[in-house]
Amino acid sequence: MDQSIGISSGNAKLDQHLELLPPGLVKHLVRAYNKAIELATLHDVDTKKAGLAALCHDIARSIKGDELHRLAIRYGLQIHPLEDIHRVLLHGPVGAEMLSDCFGINDGEVLEAVRWHTTFNCGLSSIAKVTYLADKLDRNKAHRFSDMAGKNLLARNDMDRAVLAFLEEEISSIVSIGKEVHPAAVQGRDRLRELIY
Repeated sequence: MDQSIGISSGNAKLDQHLELLPPGLVKHLVRAYNKAIELATLHDVDTKKAGLAALCHDIARSIKGDELHRLAIRYGLQIHPLEDIHRVLLHGPVGAEMLSDCFGINDGEVLEAVRWHTTFNCGLSSIAKVTYLADKLDRNKAHRFSDMAGKNLLARNDMDRAVLAFLEEEISSIVSIGKEVHPAAVQGRDRLRELIY
């Protein structure tokens, strides 16, 4: 990553790849990284893992849908029918496979966080929760969610409740326009409700 901003994954080949991503995407990854470090520090979560996952969560985001689909097949991923229609949903799972296959990143928590950062899922680690929140709390996504200041405060105090707040709003929004919700998001929401209530 650009050394002028002082962020590196610790993997030269990966850093070189990240630098070649579209500039707007790189800026998002840097903002996510910074938020992940902040949240990880507050919640006593491994900052190295959280930072790496956040820095790499959208490594496959600029890949076009048909190519994401081809890569998902190549990696032997199970493709949900919803992912077959909305292929952008494959960028997390494909990104996780790329990190392992192309860059030698094999930490299970980091890969899990990258895989599920869009939809979330049940039973995820604190690294995945930090990554999910760091992605969603990007100020450039303020138009997508209500009360970002409130959600940011919630994330600083209770990650489970913050993740649940984002999931419930996103699921409600998708349902309100008559679209199908990814089952992983529903399972993640339901599990967090069980834990919290």
